[in-house]
Amino acid sequence: MGNTEIASPGRRCGSSTRRACISVLALIGACLLSLTATQTVSGQPMANTSDTGFAIPFAGAPAYEHVAPPQMTSPEQLNQPLGQSLADTIAGRIGLDRADALTEQQYRDLSTGGGVGGSGEAAEVIVACVEILTNTVGRPLYSEVDGQRTPSVLAGYGLYVNPGGLLESPANADAPTRQVNTLIAPGGYVGTWLRDNGAVRTLAALYRSAYTVQAAYGFAAQQMSGTAQLVTNTKGGVRTEVGMSMAPPLWIVNFALIYILNPALAAEMPAYWAPIPPQVAAAITASPTGQVPFGDYAAYFQ
Repeated sequence: MGNTEIASPGRRCGSSTRRACISVLALIGACLLSLTATQTVSGQPMANTSDTGFAIPFAGAPAYEHVAPPQMTSPEQLNQPLGQSLADTIAGRIGLDRADALTEQQYRDLSTGGGVGGSGEAAEVIVACVEILTNTVGRPLYSEVDGQRTPSVLAGYGLYVNPGGLLESPANADAPTRQVNTLIAPGGYVGTWLRDNGAVRTLAALYRSAYTVQAAYGFAAQQMSGTAQLVTNTKGGVRTEVGMSMAPPLWIVNFALIYILNPALAAEMPAYWAPIPPQVAAAITASPTGQVPFGDYAAYFQ
């Protein structure tokens, strides 16, 4: 993951604060999908080692693979949110607690550009990332599609529709999760904001959680997935595709990040993953940008 310690130029982490000097990736709220390190990962996924149908690295750490959402088994489960009780249970299983989250004031400041050194522009990017990853029933995103303001709910597929009406993976280069890179660079906005606004305890808790090991798997998965940023699942002889954000390591990483921001928002993340309709997956994969007009494919999601 390269040089990701939270340390501004000329400032080093002493032994008393070493545990708080964690990966910059731990600072990006809901936006881990934005990794664009210069190094790449090559090769093919390893064979499935569990019954979830995901291969390594897309399966993530074996100890946590079953913490992530299972595949939906009935239409009623499509894009349904976790709910607070299940979200709290999952948090406990990955080593987090509601007490680890930012205070209401810290979250309000971070999400509105307040606090010491706050930025409204940076806050907009962070909020957009959270909205994409919690695009479940009751939380539609609105986009301009064929001249009409159109709602969409697609988080369970690991997809979203951008404001201009293009359907894509949240890991697409066009997504806010890529724009956040400048905010999370060493010495950048987010690291400085958290350090200056009393969030050291929250960051230390996140670093001790399953976030750390899952982030490594998520990085490898994203680096080997090309422009489309889709993930293959093979279970019971059936091959399907889902967006990167629903692969176990990325889902758990983003869950951990959203949970420490605001547990109520983590409860809005999808409880099940859904296979992308084959025609849609093929079109996204064939697109040189990993994007297709939502208006051309909306019928597949009805």
